[in-house]
Amino acid sequence: MSTLPAPKAIKDLFEDMLGRGVTVGITDPAVAENLRKAVVALYVDSTRKLTAVVGFDLHLASFAGAAIGLIPAGGAEASIEDGELTPMLSDNVREICNILTGLLNQQDLPHLKLYEAYMPGETAPADATTRLLALGARLDLKVEIAGYGTGRFWLSLAG
Repeated sequence: MSTLPAPKAIKDLFEDMLGRGVTVGITDPAVAENLRKAVVALYVDSTRKLTAVVGFDLHLASFAGAAIGLIPAGGAEASIEDGELTPMLSDNVREICNILTGLLNQQDLPHLKLYEAYMPGETAPADATTRLLALGARLDLKVEIAGYGTGRFWLSLAG
């Protein structure tokens, strides 16, 4: 079974992806209300067994999607006000979810891949959202992207 990446690994990955400063800190676990307007990404092994689930709240999805696409912060803020991601931000967030696979793949363990990323307003499978809410092997972070803003990141591994 994979082990959770350290918060610093998440910070470093976001900084490398976005080309700007990022700070991370531990935050409270997700609750069902958080997931109503969240990105939920599912990662599977070669047998298509659900192995990890990542969540981004709407704020982090908007800010990270804008930052990686060099879209001004105002575009991210408009997306947050509208309560949904634009098609361009959605595409950018899917790419971020794909890049995160690198943190989940570890030497001598089965290779994981992004299976699907559900955007805010899309219904993720119940087993995936339940996993994001469950106790166990999980990481709950507040992520601040310099020049954009702060959002929440959740990662849960299969037991």
